[in-house]
Amino acid sequence: MEVTPIRLLQANDAAFPALAALMEEMQAHYRVACPPRAGIIAGLEAMPPGAEILVAEEHRSVLGFAAFSAIYPGPGLKPGIFLKELYVSGSQRGRGLGRALMQKLASLAKERGLTRIDWTAEAENTRLLSFYEELGGARKPDKVFFRLDGEALARLAD
Repeated sequence: MEVTPIRLLQANDAAFPALAALMEEMQAHYRVACPPRAGIIAGLEAMPPGAEILVAEEHRSVLGFAAFSAIYPGPGLKPGIFLKELYVSGSQRGRGLGRALMQKLASLAKERGLTRIDWTAEAENTRLLSFYEELGGARKPDKVFFRLDGEALARLAD
């Protein structure tokens, strides 16, 4: 298998338009709303401190990405990474890009002295769950994922 370069996205990165196109594909894949491409690029330009993205690129196309942030504290009061999104273009699946992105993320965590990577996955997506288990990921059935957004977020903030 040919090695695809994986790197950290930088501020004002030339890959923003290609990544925005892949994010549009991701939103369509999950059947969720998507802002216009200009809005996606504006979001990339204004990423909050601590948010980072690894991109897998070939020929000026972004084939996959991993969006993540450092988190603290975790078990043993140690720092870690929360993986928010791992996505590989539908036309590129099966090439090992998801594994390569996760390997790069694990290497980055180790380099930074971070002790774990946490993420969520759809419980019904058996292919995805198998992929994560093959990487060595362990399900944590004792945890429940919560989200505070929309009206509930506004009510709590007020």
